[in-house]
Amino acid sequence: MASSNNVTPTNCSWWPISATDEDGKITDGEECEEPTAEPRPFNKDRLVLYHWTQSFTSQKVRLVINEKGLVCEERDVSMPLQEHKEPWFMRLNLGEEVPVLLHGETIISDYNQIIDYMEKKFVGGMVCCSFISPCDTVAQLVPDVDSPLHERVQQYRRLLDELPMDAYTHGCILHPELTADSMIPKYATAEIRRHLANAATELMKLDHEEPQLTEPYLSKQKKLMAKILDHDNVNYLKKILGDLAMVLDQVEAELEKRKLEYQGQKCELWLCGPEFTLADVCLGALLHRLKFLGLSKKYWEDGSRANLQSFFVRVQKRYAFRKVLGDIHTTLLSAVLPNAFRMVKKKPPSFFGASFLMGSLGGMGYFAYWYLKKKYM
Repeated sequence: MASSNNVTPTNCSWWPISATDEDGKITDGEECEEPTAEPRPFNKDRLVLYHWTQSFTSQKVRLVINEKGLVCEERDVSMPLQEHKEPWFMRLNLGEEVPVLLHGETIISDYNQIIDYMEKKFVGGMVCCSFISPCDTVAQLVPDVDSPLHERVQQYRRLLDELPMDAYTHGCILHPELTADSMIPKYATAEIRRHLANAATELMKLDHEEPQLTEPYLSKQKKLMAKILDHDNVNYLKKILGDLAMVLDQVEAELEKRKLEYQGQKCELWLCGPEFTLADVCLGALLHRLKFLGLSKKYWEDGSRANLQSFFVRVQKRYAFRKVLGDIHTTLLSAVLPNAFRMVKKKPPSFFGASFLMGSLGGMGYFAYWYLKKKYM
């Protein structure tokens, strides 16, 4: 767990907390243009999550937050806009990726540590405070250690978390021939190749501009180059997709065990039992991503894993999943539009550029509407 950076938040609510120095001044050379507001009093219970909407680990953390009913401020760190490579964010999480959780003065910058921290801090009976929905019971997603279900939940949490989701995502974009009905447009293949090719150059540029952060930047560059080599290797992709099939076979068998174990009982069954747990969060997020990538027909919609299909239908109906992941058919649109408007806010274009951009966005929206209407309505 990372220690507190002892930073005083700025009065600009949109500005990342880490971008201010100890005197409350913005450190990256920009002035706040928003009207001055009354300083928000420090709240030791305040929860702030830095995340990116399409980050797989961010999605799982947000699902946990919503399953628990916690009140949390969300700050989107756009990876397409390279915000995760900016100095203020590198200082915040010591060079790691999103998500990052702030709880008062405590900073946690590792996905698993964030989950464990929330499960330890926010669980149990009736609680009334600023970061929890008024007077409600906080859900426990990991059973107590002395519970027979504890090890089962942790086993499937580890099994599903160890799957190389970055490789699946990048690999399926770079090799769409291995997918069926992917929701990612074809132009994304060329775009991600361009992005990966430019990323190393951008990291070197930032390294020269911020020499005090040399080690984190170099670390990121090495990880990036390794990812490029692996994720663009079609043989490697076929191998890990084969490994994924074996994991899903194990999950299918476990779901079948639950049906036999609770046969005749009127209760909704999940992966580890009648209670919804962290293992179900991990499995639900995994299936949502595989569906988006165009792998659902290969792994369960062909009828080969009926229990998995039933699970996916049920988990999508949960409030937390609908709130965090939304309609899977509009996932791409929800990722593109906010970034487009934020780019305009950062660098306002000329009148012609703005007109072109707004026309393009309108066209995208019109095309998306008729495409979805034709395919799903």
